[in-house]
Amino acid sequence: MSPETAKKAVKTTPEMEAKANTLMGKLSASIPTPPSAGDLIEGSVIAIDKKGVFVDLPPFGTGIIFGREYILARDVIKKINIGDKVSAKIVDPSNKEGYIELSLKEARQALIWTEAEQAIAEKRVLELPIKEANKGGLIIEWQGIQGFLPASQLKPEHYPRVQDGDKDRILEELKKLVGTKLSVSIIGAFPKEGKLIFSEKNPVEGKDKATAVAKFKVGDEIEGKVTGMVDFGVFVKIDEGLEGLVHISEIDWALVEDPKTRFKVGDKVRVKVIEVKEGKVSLSIKALKPNPWADAAKKYKKDMQVKGVIIKFNRHGALASIEEGVAGLVHVSEFGSDEKLRSHLELGKVYPFKITLFDATNQKMTLSFAGEKKA
Repeated sequence: MSPETAKKAVKTTPEMEAKANTLMGKLSASIPTPPSAGDLIEGSVIAIDKKGVFVDLPPFGTGIIFGREYILARDVIKKINIGDKVSAKIVDPSNKEGYIELSLKEARQALIWTEAEQAIAEKRVLELPIKEANKGGLIIEWQGIQGFLPASQLKPEHYPRVQDGDKDRILEELKKLVGTKLSVSIIGAFPKEGKLIFSEKNPVEGKDKATAVAKFKVGDEIEGKVTGMVDFGVFVKIDEGLEGLVHISEIDWALVEDPKTRFKVGDKVRVKVIEVKEGKVSLSIKALKPNPWADAAKKYKKDMQVKGVIIKFNRHGALASIEEGVAGLVHVSEFGSDEKLRSHLELGKVYPFKITLFDATNQKMTLSFAGEKKA
């Protein structure tokens, strides 16, 4: 019977064709898709020799780790035994010998990047050592991948507090963290560049900070904890994730040369909010103390003769204190030069002065030397 005759002899119906198509579809769906280069695949180790590792990959055949890939993964291979399950990345789905070429190293890298993405999603906290520092931040290594922790992502207690933004001084501060461990989170993973970005801050800290700042208003009095001292002031924690700055001029009515001599980290201090601006809270300690200028206004006025002790020299002249917290400037022009001023006045010594300006409201006073001038 010819094919044409056979075709005519078999009568088909739409139902029969539909059933046949359904069976073909199920059969096609049951056949696994052959792996391609770059895919991750898992199999059992069936043989290990000096040249390679053979992996059973049913129903596709046998995989092999050999040559360069064998050398790159030798540290991992030393720990593998026959029967172990391994994950590998396909380098070539069918080489000239019929094996599926595999890479353990590339598979490990791929799994690490997947884990990094999971760590980002889970907001996982990792305890990692600081390897290096540069002017922009810190270098951290995780799972063999080098990452960067920008200085802006450090918590307040570790942030380099440099008033003038001097990059060399910032680097000096950051170097102090090298070798220490920080609790960090991965906030960015870039496999193509082989780079991770870390943060020491809580992932929701930005929102929390805005909420925390909104709680405070000028005039509020709070108890806080000292978190750091710098040349220009003291940082005080006033809420979770929020610090305020007590500028050196707001520490005391008396002259403060070095905040580090007055405080240590962990000290509890009472502060007053004097400004809330652009997400920052400015604080004052001296605002909670009696203003000595208020009493001084009742005792002193222009042209009065007073005695004062020299407490500081600056480019304008010398500061002389006539009582605790009340000081005035003796201008360098009165002596003609800084050298002559310093030859007449010594730090810590008491001299007679005449008040030439007294403004208690703005806490300003100028003094004129009333002693005998040297020739």
